[in-house]
Amino acid sequence: MVYQKQILLETRGHRQMHDLTADVAQIIHDSGVRTGTAHVFNVGSTGAIGAIEFEPGLMEDLPDLLDKLIPPSRNYGHEQAWHDGNGHSHLQATLLGPSLTVPVADRKPVLGAWQQIFHLECDIKPRRRTIVVTVSGE
Repeated sequence: MVYQKQILLETRGHRQMHDLTADVAQIIHDSGVRTGTAHVFNVGSTGAIGAIEFEPGLMEDLPDLLDKLIPPSRNYGHEQAWHDGNGHSHLQATLLGPSLTVPVADRKPVLGAWQQIFHLECDIKPRRRTIVVTVSGE
């Protein structure tokens, strides 16, 4: 069985994180899949999906780390081509990745006690995001 649903997000721009755990858990439950996987995918090249302890310190630390590793700059090739200020946004999102696959057991996501599913906005401006959740299994 395969079930698919979307989560729609409005972001404020660069560095904003959303906790998707409850939404993904509801989609898994609604799917009727007892055992399988849930694939969570950000549509777009400047947003990322991952798993983290969703708490204020890490919500600051992760974007800080990304800005140190891949800082905003006009020196990226993307900036030279498009002059839109978000070359680092594409690179940060690529580094983290656009998706996460989570096991499903008993119609629930299998996550650690301090592990939540997040979306990170890497772009410099507010975005309307579509997150596609595909649940597969039996």
